[in-house]
Amino acid sequence: MVSIKNRTGKATLERVRSLKTRITEKLSFATLQVESLAGITVALALIPESLAFAAIAKVNPMVALYTSFSMAVVIALAGGRPAMISAATGSMALLMTTLVAKHGVEYLFAATILTGVIQFFIGVFKLGRFFSFIPQTVISGFVNALGVLIFVAQVQQLPGEPWQAYVMVAATLAVVYLFPRLTKSVPSPLVAIVAMTVVAIAAHLPIRRVGDIGEITRNLPGFHLPQVSVSLETLAIILPYALTLAIVGLLESLLTAALLDDLTDTRSSKDKEVRGQGIANVVTGFLGGMAGCGMVGQSIINVRSGARHRWSTAVAGAFLLFSIFVLRDVVQQIPMAALVGVMVMVSFETFDFSSLKTLRTMPLNEALIMPFTAAIALLTHDLAQGVLAGVILSTLMFGWRLAQTRLTVSVDRDGTTLYMLSGQLFFGSAATFVDLFQYNADSHRIVIDFSRAHVWDHAAAAAIAKVVAKYHRLDTQVTLVGLNPDSYQPIRRAGVPEHAIHINDDVSLIKLPI
Repeated sequence: MVSIKNRTGKATLERVRSLKTRITEKLSFATLQVESLAGITVALALIPESLAFAAIAKVNPMVALYTSFSMAVVIALAGGRPAMISAATGSMALLMTTLVAKHGVEYLFAATILTGVIQFFIGVFKLGRFFSFIPQTVISGFVNALGVLIFVAQVQQLPGEPWQAYVMVAATLAVVYLFPRLTKSVPSPLVAIVAMTVVAIAAHLPIRRVGDIGEITRNLPGFHLPQVSVSLETLAIILPYALTLAIVGLLESLLTAALLDDLTDTRSSKDKEVRGQGIANVVTGFLGGMAGCGMVGQSIINVRSGARHRWSTAVAGAFLLFSIFVLRDVVQQIPMAALVGVMVMVSFETFDFSSLKTLRTMPLNEALIMPFTAAIALLTHDLAQGVLAGVILSTLMFGWRLAQTRLTVSVDRDGTTLYMLSGQLFFGSAATFVDLFQYNADSHRIVIDFSRAHVWDHAAAAAIAKVVAKYHRLDTQVTLVGLNPDSYQPIRRAGVPEHAIHINDDVSLIKLPI
């Protein structure tokens, strides 16, 4: 019995050591210092945002704070993108308002758990790769719209504030951009927040503080089983919300991961990140939190502060909880103007100014996608809708270009009419393909060369069969040449006579029956 207990204890100790190694990744003291300070900076910026998102979702402020703590700590362990911050977000909060209003917060907790389960299985089955189909122009539109939305959200907090708030925003930006010239050992946003807090307290400035946004209590999160009935009726209520939350959450998380990949010149595991987001949301739901996802703004603060590893993300979540429980009174005195200044910096860093230059070098149809994506996101105040609209427009434009087929006609010495087809044949080009031929004017022997074309689906094969049938009704001999093996199969299944089909044959070597 003692031996079994010892083995169990050793196994538990090994798991703890494994988790510790995974987070710290054998970092040097100097790296741990940079990572820790970056995480603390992020945690301080997360508090007011979490309180604001709680107001959007119409839940208790502590629900959003628990969410940010849980998401950050769990994703540090299970995520696939080191240094990325996951927490409560505005886009996710907007999707919850109807559920909370109609059914209450307990159904929100249940929906959060289901969201995590859906995301986890998307990761298990590696379905996250479909998000890689999002074009670069759409990603640029997403990033630029996010930068504008962050900037506008900060500017909207200033009307009605005394002149001291405007001076503090300017002073914060000055510290953020000038302090790195002195030293980069301490993140300049953290220096700015601490300095402005000291000034605001010492001078008794009449400006808004974090404590004015929402009440922060000293209650620690604990295991909470959602108080809902386990039934199909409950599932019918929460499933539509969970599906939407899962897709939007993964969309923003993977786009954030891709952005950090570019900023740090490193690669991340997208499938692992998808599974990690699922695990984090399941844990968060059982801690009485709401669904969260990756945060572009906070992740940029983290990376710009020097973070490159998981430790910074774990510190952000842990220090957030520490701030709630121990430093509550101090945190509530942080001036909102200081945080506005930091977020204005984030908005500038987020906006991809270089993308405006590349618009001149793009074809017009591609150049329109980025501003279109950004415009929809700005009009709806929903990044997910902007990305969806951009992907749809990109797909339509790509399909339109793909459907453009070219046909050149020549007549051989023996009177055979040769059609040379170039392009892709699929459902989008099938109808046009049928109208390309001059059925009554052609000779009695026709060769259609597919060596520069590809047949993708049954609709295209059916169109080819229709062309062959039309010629046969006019007693015209038709031969299809140059087909690759992948194109041959759908054409054969569409009913084209086998003797009329030749695979990868040169036209000059085909002996046509008379």
